[in-house]
Formats: sequence, C-alpha cells, structure tokens
Amino acid sequence: MQANIDVVRSRWPWSGRVGDPRAWVLDSDEPAARWALLTGVYGLPAADERVLAARREMRNDPATSALVGQLHDWEGGQPFSGHNSPAFAPNLLNLLADMGLQRGDDPRVDVTLERMLAHQDEEGRFQSFAAVRGGDEPVWGALLCDSHAIIEVLVRFGYHGDPRVRAGLACMGRDLTSTSQGLAWPCRRDPVTGFRGPGRKGDFCPQVTLEALRTFALLPESERPQELLDVARVSLSAWRARGEQKPYMFGHGRTFKIGKWPATWYSALTVLDALGRYPALWRGNAEPEDRRALIELAACLIAYSMNGEGQVVPQSTFRGFAEHSFGQKSQPSPFATARALTVLHRLDDLAEEASGVDVMGLASSKGGTGHPVAPPGVGRGARR
Repeated sequence: MQANIDVVRSRWPWSGRVGDPRAWVLDSDEPAARWALLTGVYGLPAADERVLAARREMRNDPATSALVGQLHDWEGGQPFSGHNSPAFAPNLLNLLADMGLQRGDDPRVDVTLERMLAHQDEEGRFQSFAAVRGGDEPVWGALLCDSHAIIEVLVRFGYHGDPRVRAGLACMGRDLTSTSQGLAWPCRRDPVTGFRGPGRKGDFCPQVTLEALRTFALLPESERPQELLDVARVSLSAWRARGEQKPYMFGHGRTFKIGKWPATWYSALTVLDALGRYPALWRGNAEPEDRRALIELAACLIAYSMNGEGQVVPQSTFRGFAEHSFGQKSQPSPFATARALTVLHRLDDLAEEASGVDVMGLASSKGGTGHPVAPPGVGRGARR
C-alpha cells in the first residue's frame, strides 16, 4: 500500500516529541500493522477496501498462521508457564485480535475458543489448566487472571451474547471490591486449589484490573458497572504513588516504561491501552492529578519505546517471536508502532502537554530515571 493516500494527510498531534511514522507503517510489508493503523488510528470501517485488503493479506500471511500454530491444546494437554507468557492462549489470541484476526478466520482459533467456553466454575469464572506451584499436578482453576483474560478474548472474538460469557461478565462485576487502594479487582483465592495469587492480601491487582477495564470498555455503557471510572482512577494512583508504594510484582521503572513484546503484561503501553478507553479521566471535570498522570505515562511511552521518527523499537522481547518485527530487538517494528499509535491516538487531546514533560525528571518506583531510546537532542523527536 502506498503511503500517499488521503489518510496520512491528517495532522500528527504528537509531533512535539517525535516524527510522524504513519506513512512508514502504511508502506511496510506487514499487513497486520497496516490493518491496525487503518482501523485503530484512522478509524476506517471494516468495509473500507483498504481495510479489507490489509485483513485479507494478514489472513494469508504465513506469519499469522505461525502464530495460530502456537496455540496449545486447551483441554489439559499442556499447562502454561505463566499468565504473562505469550504461550498463555488468551494472550496469544489477544495478539491475533490486535492483528485483525476474527472468529471464523481459522478453525484452530475457533476450536480453542469453544474449548475455553467449556470450562467455567459454578459462579461463572472461566478456568485454565495449570499447576498451582512448581511440581504440583495441573488442575482446572479460576484465578481472576485466568477468567478475566479468557472473557476478554471471548468478547473480542464475538461471543458477547453467549450465555456463558454473559454469566462470566456478571461474575466479573460481582468480583469488583474494595481494596487497600480503592475499588478494583484483587487477587482472589481459587476455591478449587486454595491458591490466591502472589499479590498482598487486600491489595488490588494491576493486571486483572486492566483486563476487566478493557473488557467492559468493549460493551455498551448500559452493560458496564457504574463504578468503572473510580476503578480506572485506582489504576492511575499506582503510577502516582510509585515512589511510596509498589504493588507486588508490578513496578514502574524502566522495565515498565519500555514494556516487553508482544505486549501481554503490565506496562506503560497496556496501562494507557486500558485507561485511554475512558476519556472522562482527562476531559470535562476530570481530576487534574489523573490528567497529569496520563500525560506523564504518554510521554514515557514515547521516550522509552520510540526513536526520533516515532517508530517503536522493541528493547525487550519474549522468546519464540524472532520471525516477527515485534520480536526483533533494536529494530523498528511496524506492528508495534501501529499498536502504540493506536493507544496514543485515544489521547490526542494530551499530546501538546505531553511534549513538555521532562521524562528524565520522573522518578521510577525504585527511585531511578532510566534512559529513553532517543536521549535529549537526538532525532526529530528530541525534547525541547
């Protein structure tokens, strides 16, 4: 696809920090990146011929088939190694959905989704097959980081109307509770295994809270819990309080700022991906501290993951994705760039203010600052 189509002529709001990489993404040989940009940044409808062409190429791309081939048997054949791992089927399915894959595109995906639907506890939480601790025999259990992740992909792949998914969503709403940080989702004890998860009792879990916020944002407002904005503010409070309080296993230092690809776990990108779906956090009568936190996070996302041209350069990657641009360290990735641009696009209102943030002056949860991809004075996106 040639970049000189009308969609790239719109103003690039983030030019105060980086150059405009949109034409570069559209000229890339990655159909998933083009699809993500056309739909996520330009908002072109599914019926647009450019979107259709990109999705058709994505479906026929051997790289897409290779990703689908990494799906493990959900019927207990192979337990996964961790909820942050791309081998966890919901994470892999979320990645494929980000690339434009849909229900009906590949029978291997459809089989996995149907098998996920078949494992649900009596209260409505979806289960996965895993060992509670190293050396234990795997069992079917439903931690919230199982159920939330599964519900999210089921909704994304078109199962919102399925009674089992609706029961899962209702249970997700009931699991919302008061935590030490405020209204959010905690680590919840699984009644089958007795395992509660690694977080401190009473604390909110940043990961499952983001998963729930993303999931409910996919639904009509009438089907969402009324308190979601309060929950989103709790997520932002973890960033604001990073110097005094660190959620167990969820820091806000350099690793958080640069993220890890594919983006399956808690990072600046995934926080903004979830919270950017709730514009009341920064528009209208929004709390100034919430708006400021989003501005800082956006500035960090750009400074720590993009080069001066606005291209995302993966610095940390999971193994097993070397054939994909987002699995290549130190090289710009069209797909990772398209994903980051989608997240930033929701926050276009904040671009001008983000350009003035001194990211080197923002302390991390460990008291350090880290170093952005492009140091001050380097590239078109140098701080001014």
